[in-house]
Amino acid sequence: MAQQFSWSDEKIIVTANGTKNTLLHVENIFADRWDELAQTIFWQKIMLLSPDTCIINVASTRQILGYMSVKKWASQSEIEKAAYKTAIKSANNIPFEEQLYITTGKNDFYKFRDVFNSLSRGLATFEKNGVDPWYAQSILLIESPGQLKKSVAGAYGAFQLMPSVARKYGLTVSETNDERADFEKSAGAASKLISSVCIPEAKKILARHKIDVNETELWFRLFVMHVYHAGAANVSAVVDKIAPRVGAQDLITKMWVTSAASFGNNSQNYSQLILAAQIILNNMIYTECDDLISCSSK
Repeated sequence: MAQQFSWSDEKIIVTANGTKNTLLHVENIFADRWDELAQTIFWQKIMLLSPDTCIINVASTRQILGYMSVKKWASQSEIEKAAYKTAIKSANNIPFEEQLYITTGKNDFYKFRDVFNSLSRGLATFEKNGVDPWYAQSILLIESPGQLKKSVAGAYGAFQLMPSVARKYGLTVSETNDERADFEKSAGAASKLISSVCIPEAKKILARHKIDVNETELWFRLFVMHVYHAGAANVSAVVDKIAPRVGAQDLITKMWVTSAASFGNNSQNYSQLILAAQIILNNMIYTECDDLISCSSK
């Protein structure tokens, strides 16, 4: 069994350009070898790749088959694209019925350096509210990193809260005043959503399948994040379809390839993105920061 961590065990203080930030390390990702999964490797490449380049990959496994400029791919006819996909499947012994994705680089969206200094603030707000700060770090890294953008669905702010959720937890959302843009208020609302809805609903779903949980285990945290993103009803539907007997990594990886209700491709990707982003953050810490102190060793 992988080593269990508490919040304090995971805390590290890093110094970059003279500024100190309290973050959480990601050693549990490496302990259970989440970093070696094809999906995690794939999304790291996408997050660091320019949007003018795309990766040809197997939809079900995220196996990378090749790279191409977006301009070149777009210039081909549909017949040429189909012929290319058939040829590359054959060359890599991929079954004909497997679906291929053409996924463009997204380093224009995942601005990890821009979000870096806000991580410590997010962690502090969550911890002040008695909520696992790991969730703050994960959400900030992938939802709207270093920028304030409104999603197609209407989510907004650093924690990408929907208007109804923000109002439920006391934020004003109107045409003239949208407090989701306020980092501290948005963080507070997100922490309350995690503690009062996402974690209890995650436990309820797993209890129906007689699965016990440890709230600091990585697989459970990822499961909670699926509830945060897709909603409890959709997560419940996909878990019922899987019908697991135990939790752990196996449940999460099965969720990556299983659809049910409105739990589709975007929902499947969510925890994969979290893992990839946390690993990229880890690499930044160890290659770009001037100093690192483990709080558990102080």
